[in-house]
Amino acid sequence: MRFVSRILLGVTAATLVAIGAPVAANATTTSASTAASSYDAAWGPYYSGDHKAKTYGHVSVEKKAFKFWYWKWITVKKEICWKDKDGDKHCKWVEKKVKKRFWEWRHDYFFTVHSTLHNAKWWGKKKCAWETFKVVNKDGSAYFKSFRNCSKHPQEFTFYGKNAAHIYVDVSRGTWHQPTGFHSGWEDVYHAAA
Repeated sequence: MRFVSRILLGVTAATLVAIGAPVAANATTTSASTAASSYDAAWGPYYSGDHKAKTYGHVSVEKKAFKFWYWKWITVKKEICWKDKDGDKHCKWVEKKVKKRFWEWRHDYFFTVHSTLHNAKWWGKKKCAWETFKVVNKDGSAYFKSFRNCSKHPQEFTFYGKNAAHIYVDVSRGTWHQPTGFHSGWEDVYHAAA
């Protein structure tokens, strides 16, 4: 009897291990799919043409869901009843178009770009280091963000946005008012997954 009990306990333990293994595998799959909704990476360093300006940094992108509300015309059937002059009730179904509010889940991708801009030549006529970011949105439109460092100490900058398809940076030298030369050309900071 003891021998049979030990066999049954062994079979029960083996069954629990067999059932628990797929559950553990599913748990790692779920966490991997959750991690796919965010992006985090370093970029650079990139240098100006004369190597007197340098920038590098970090970009993070997070996918966030939101309710998108919209109006839609729908057809509804309504029963209309009335009494005639004899007091008899008559009814008929009529179709009517009404405007109704609906919502659906949509997603935006919010990004944060951090940069550190170094200036190796902070004296003279063209004494500032410049970085210009070009953000190309998913709809094809683009905008620019520029930062300057005219001191000998590195300076940190941050900007935010959403739904970027590509982010580039151009490092250059310039005056207090604008970049004037020694451009690096557009360097990659971020490319959205297709």
